[in-house]
Amino acid sequence: MADIVSGPAGRVARVRALMEERGYDAVVVRDEANLRWLTGAEGVFDFTGELPHAAFITGDACFLHTDSRYYNSFVEHMPEGSPWKLDMEAVAIPTWVAERARATRCRVVAVEDTMELAFYTALTRALEDASIAAALPQMHGDLRRMRAVKDEEELALMRRAQAITDAAFQHMLTFIQPGMTEKAIKLELENFMYEHGADGLAFASIVASGPNAANPHAIPSDRVVQKGEFVLMDYGARYRDYNSDMTRTVCLGEPTEEMRAVYDLVQRTHEACAKAIYAGVDGREIHELSCKIIGDAGYGDCYGHGLGHGVGIDIHELPVFGRRSNTVGAGSVITVEPGVYLPGKFGVRLEDYGVVTEHGFEPFTASLHDLQIIEC
Repeated sequence: MADIVSGPAGRVARVRALMEERGYDAVVVRDEANLRWLTGAEGVFDFTGELPHAAFITGDACFLHTDSRYYNSFVEHMPEGSPWKLDMEAVAIPTWVAERARATRCRVVAVEDTMELAFYTALTRALEDASIAAALPQMHGDLRRMRAVKDEEELALMRRAQAITDAAFQHMLTFIQPGMTEKAIKLELENFMYEHGADGLAFASIVASGPNAANPHAIPSDRVVQKGEFVLMDYGARYRDYNSDMTRTVCLGEPTEEMRAVYDLVQRTHEACAKAIYAGVDGREIHELSCKIIGDAGYGDCYGHGLGHGVGIDIHELPVFGRRSNTVGAGSVITVEPGVYLPGKFGVRLEDYGVVTEHGFEPFTASLHDLQIIEC
């Protein structure tokens, strides 16, 4: 990580190094998470999937096209000394890209492989209409892989997001009581994060109680939580466009012997896997370790999801702890979230997230792993 320069300038430099290696004259970027990463502009992108912006990066210039709804926001939120040249020319983005290619005499213009087919077709047509002979090679996840390695600026934002998330958990330990609905608990959880510094939510919060907690991605309902049940909360704060992710399972009153045994298993699995993480490890190996521990305890059929995933501007990024082989590099921010789910009874998940270093896994999460029992 020592050779990674923090901030947009360092990120653009990494893209230009790729361009030189591949022989690209320019790169076109539309994905909003990639644009937020490259420009450093905070509080501009709404991540709704509309894709109203486009970047055109060459070896010596950075162009960003937007429209009148966002232009002033970019002017106000671009970092000091930004190299980006803004415009809101009232033309379709494919036409704008073709104009930039002609003006800069670019003939190999790389595009994201996540680009919509309709846009790719329109871009091809715009180049033909302008009589420009340009190849459009696809970058196969290159920017996502770059974003997997966070710089110090990004890590600081994610630590702050997690501090808000941890504070929310401490608050919920004093708030939750039998008789409340899952929806009411969710509302209090999310309001607390907003009131204590969050700019948004990392994702739709999960609050699940009793048998609902056996559904890993349960949707909070009008179900009333009861004494003697687990309540699972999977949630995170968004801070300056970066996300946190955490899961804690608490018990309202004393758990049964079976509930305690399952919780202890999940905690033991979590801590063993976190201890095994280091820069350069294959994420599949860590996932398989979690499966072995839970399987050896007789609950292999009750754990079906991956152990963890990368987090950043998107809530799901590279790398992953799952069934596919992939290298977990130093600077990656990853979750560790084993779980055991018993249909009709209860579910338990325990999730931290943090940064992978040469020396191991450094969690950002400060909340305790031990089962928290709410007196009622």
